[in-house]
Formats: sequence, C-alpha cells, structure tokens
Amino acid sequence: MGRISCAVLFAFLLAPPLWAAPKELAPKLNPSMMPTLPTYVERVKPAVVGIKVQIPPDRPSAYTLGAERSGSGVIFDPAGYAVTVSYILLDAEAINVSLRDGRVVSARLVGLDLESGLGVIKLEGSGPWPAAALGDSSKVAPGEFTGTVGVDDDNDLVFTQGSVKEIRSFAGYWEYMLDRAFVVAPFNPAFGGSPLVNLQGEVIGIASLRLGERPFVNLAIPIDLFRGSKDELIEKGRVVSRRPRPWLGLYTVPTENGVMVAGVSPIGPARQAGFQRGDVIAVVNGKKIESLEDFYQKLWQTQVGQEITVVVVRASRFHPITVRPADRYQFFRTSGK
Repeated sequence: MGRISCAVLFAFLLAPPLWAAPKELAPKLNPSMMPTLPTYVERVKPAVVGIKVQIPPDRPSAYTLGAERSGSGVIFDPAGYAVTVSYILLDAEAINVSLRDGRVVSARLVGLDLESGLGVIKLEGSGPWPAAALGDSSKVAPGEFTGTVGVDDDNDLVFTQGSVKEIRSFAGYWEYMLDRAFVVAPFNPAFGGSPLVNLQGEVIGIASLRLGERPFVNLAIPIDLFRGSKDELIEKGRVVSRRPRPWLGLYTVPTENGVMVAGVSPIGPARQAGFQRGDVIAVVNGKKIESLEDFYQKLWQTQVGQEITVVVVRASRFHPITVRPADRYQFFRTSGK
C-alpha cells in the first residue's frame, strides 16, 4: 500500500475490505534536472529515507492498512534512528530503508507513539548515518515558510515549497486527536512520513495525511510531540510515562445527527460489546456527546479496563451499551521488544 489519505481511509470504512491508495496525479519535481536544490533541501536530503514495510497478513492492521506499506522518514540520530508516521509501521515484520546514496538496508521497529501518530525505526549497521537536526515547532505560526521533503515509491526525492496555512486541532475517526497540528499547502504527494522543514533545514514536523479536495493540503505532526518522547520510545518501545488512552476500536465520523459509528475494529472491545455501523453516540457515562472531539475527551477521561456505559441511537431508539475500554498497545505489534 502506498500513501494514505483521510479520504481513502474513509472510503474503506464505507466499503471494506478492498481498497488501495490512489495514484497521485500531481507532478513531482525532479531535483536532478535542476541546477541546484534549495539550501534547506540540501541540508536535510542525506537524512531523508524511503521506507517499505511488510506486514503479516493475519495481523489486525493488515485488514485496514494493507500488508505492504511505503512512505518516507528522516534519520534524526547518527546511530541510525529514524522517525516516520506510525501507520506505516504498525504490526511491521520486515522493514527496508532506501538511502539517498542508493543503499538499501534493513531496519527494525523500535517503538510507536500511537497518541502522536509517530514511530521510530533503527537502521541495521554501524553507520555513522547522516542525521537531520530537529527544530523547535512550538513557535511555528501561520504563514511560516516550509519545505516538505519526501521519497516516492521509485526512491526519487519529492519536495514541495510551501507554508503553514493553519494551525488547529485535528480529530481522526480512528480514535486519534491532536490538540495542535499544521495544515500545509501546497500538498506533497509523498506525504506519509516526509519531514517538514524550515528555512534552516531543521525538521519541524512530520507530514502525515492528505486532507480535503483538490487543491489538497497536508496535515503535519509538530516535531515537539516527538522530541520529548523519543528517548523513551527508543528505550521502552512506547511512552510508558503517559497513562494509556482507553480504546474501543471504533471508527467514528461527525454527521448532522451527531457522532456516527462508521465501522468497528474486528479485534477491539466495541465489536464484542455490540456496537454497529450507523449507531449515533449520544452519551458516555451520563455525559452528552456534542462532537467527535468531545467524544474522545470524555472517553479518554475513563480508565482502561473500567466498565463504561455508552448510549447510542439506533433505529430512532436509545440503546445502552456496556463496554470495557482496552489498551490498544496490547492488540498491535508496536515495538521490537
């Protein structure tokens, strides 16, 4: 599977299980045909890698994300540690990394932070490896210049010069939410895991998704969400100092009628509890649900393993469902440990 967009993933929910990422029509820039690359690209280019991943077909994420995935990443440590988006690495068994000098090396899964949507791999070999500098994303403001530098499926560099159009919260239907995310335009077709850099060539974010209709934009995860957790990810395989978020295994979308269940994970607690596609979530533990963000906030205020009551509207009637949220790290392969 190639790059992942919100539109493509939503299409999966409406018509599972057969789907594939669309071929991007946007032309890619060919740096070899240009006299020089911009300075910010030259600085980060040696550390930008292509990533191809094999997932055992019986793993739970293979059903939704595919058994073959590809994307980009960036080496941030000369020891060979690289960061990319977590959906590429979830349940990974075999990882191959393509470097800019033409080498292809194997890598191992180190750890995932499913809350931020980022993950770490370790290139096999002694190195030293070319590494990019991690910048400060806390002071990024709308209008700031950016460059998105990625690698396509042919291992060609694809870069886009643009800017941060908006900084806002983002709620994804797979029980995922960022309080602060960058909306970047124009979009880069090699978005999944591509580093977002500033004029100094420092990594200030990781491009994650393609959003909207043409002209598309990219959603990028601020690198500060990674800087504070990277050492723990490397050592522990996950951020163990953070309380695990209660997980139901629901795919939910906002509608005119409220938060609707668009799909149910085959392995999550929600399936066993009896949630159905088309259910509208009205109440969690006696508290009315106003939006998708509100649903997540109220769900995450509960405890893993603690029984909760979710009231849904089904066939114009209220239907209470009792469910015990789980720790999703127990269901997926998220580290090499």
